[in-house]
Amino acid sequence: MAQQHLEPTDPAAGLTTGDALAGYLRAQATEFLRALRLHRETGTSAGPEESVDAARALRRSARRISGSLHTFRPLLDADWSEEMRPELAWLSGTLGMEHAYEARLERLLLALHRLSGSTSFPAQSVTAGAGPAAPGSGPAAQERGNLTVGAAKAGALLERQLTLARTRAHSTALQALGSSRFHAVADKVAVLASEVPLTPAAVGTDLRPAAAAAEERLMDAVAALPLVTAGHPYNAEALVHGLSPEPAPHPQDGPWHQVRLLLRLHRYAREVLCGGGLDTPPADLRLLTAGRALDRHRDAAEAAGAAAQAARTPRIAPATAYALGVLHADQRHEVEAARFEFQRSWQKQTVSAP
Repeated sequence: MAQQHLEPTDPAAGLTTGDALAGYLRAQATEFLRALRLHRETGTSAGPEESVDAARALRRSARRISGSLHTFRPLLDADWSEEMRPELAWLSGTLGMEHAYEARLERLLLALHRLSGSTSFPAQSVTAGAGPAAPGSGPAAQERGNLTVGAAKAGALLERQLTLARTRAHSTALQALGSSRFHAVADKVAVLASEVPLTPAAVGTDLRPAAAAAEERLMDAVAALPLVTAGHPYNAEALVHGLSPEPAPHPQDGPWHQVRLLLRLHRYAREVLCGGGLDTPPADLRLLTAGRALDRHRDAAEAAGAAAQAARTPRIAPATAYALGVLHADQRHEVEAARFEFQRSWQKQTVSAP
């Protein structure tokens, strides 16, 4: 598949130097501090939605600062940058776990509802008309009935496990926000809002080569993906491996997760070059479409892992294990569908980009 690189900026726009990077980092640091103040205010006086929004804004700014430090690290003080990046990654990951568990539980419960053909978990008989069936409707109806019986207990098991994980993640986040480690990060971000530690040569250095290198890393990673296989909605080889009882992560998922991270870094570099991303070029919409497909891929892969982990719970009923197995297979199908979606959006991007 021929690759066509996206030009992040208009060549007529001239040189983009370290001053643009400094302005971007100051803006993101300011957003971080604003979100931190909002999070502290909503933690005691507002509802959970406002607190979630504040935490999301904190993570958003932390990711962009960390990503910019990675892409443009030759233009920044090396010691400061290497010290900040892992701390920002720790903060973003810690604050995101509670929401991730909540979203994973919601995704799995909705899938169980859909697969069992009922709107509630209590076991009910499923009447005919469940859709096209393989030869003979009797076995298909019986399988649906078995799934409905196990769905209630499977849903309860998943809710117990993921709610416990969410509660622990919430406690971990609260402890992190009150720790000296977090306060040290916040202090450094506060300094960053007014003073960016650029190298002496950064003021006259063009940012575009560093941004182009980030794009090259993304293109190389995409080129290594099995996009021909992903051109089919369901990848039988990957699906069979996904149904294996091995607790290790799926071996094909890692490269796709890496592409997702590299795509994010490429987007952040474009934001720096475009002066903050407020007026993004038209091609950025296609990057966002590809990014949404990879987000869906990540969510489905993690949900499948949670279903598989629940299925390994000792002494569960056969009907419960069956429902969890069907749920796991469904989420692996979602993984393959997300790869197919990414492949289509990426080909549109490379073919139609000006």
